[in-house]
Amino acid sequence: MTSGDMQNLYQELVLDHSRTPYGFGLRDEVAAQSHQVNPTCGDEVTVRVHRGADEAIEAIAWEGHGCAISQASASMLAVLAEGLTAEDLRHRIDVFREAMRSRGAIEPDEELLGDAAALGGVSRYVARVKCAMLAWVAVEDALRKLD
Repeated sequence: MTSGDMQNLYQELVLDHSRTPYGFGLRDEVAAQSHQVNPTCGDEVTVRVHRGADEAIEAIAWEGHGCAISQASASMLAVLAEGLTAEDLRHRIDVFREAMRSRGAIEPDEELLGDAAALGGVSRYVARVKCAMLAWVAVEDALRKLD
C-alpha cells in the first residue's frame, strides 16, 4: 500500500469516527467530569469518565462540538479507554501527546493508540494539534479528579 493510499485510509477513518462518534452522549452516573474549550477555534468537549467495580475504565462518555478532527479524536479515545486502568490510560495520553507535538517526526504507535494513530498527520499542523488533543486533555483532567 502506498503512502497516499494509507493517507486516504486514515482520512476515511477520521471521517467515520466524526460522522458516527463512539461514546457520544453523557450518562448520569459519573466518576469524574471535565469540560474543555479550544479558544483558538471554539471546539468544546465535556467528558465523563465511568469506572467499573474493578476500577478499570468502563466508559468515556462525551458531548461536544467542533471540527471533524476534535470529534473523531474524542470518539477514538472513547474506544481506546474501555477496560484500561487509569494509569495505563494516562500513559497512552502521554504517548499521544508526544506524537502530536512531534510535528510529524514521531509516528503514533497503533498498538498503543488504536484508531487514534490515524491522527498522526495532524501533528504537522500546529493549529490542528489542539483540536486532536482536546478530549485527551479533558480525560487527563477528569482522571486527576479521580485521585
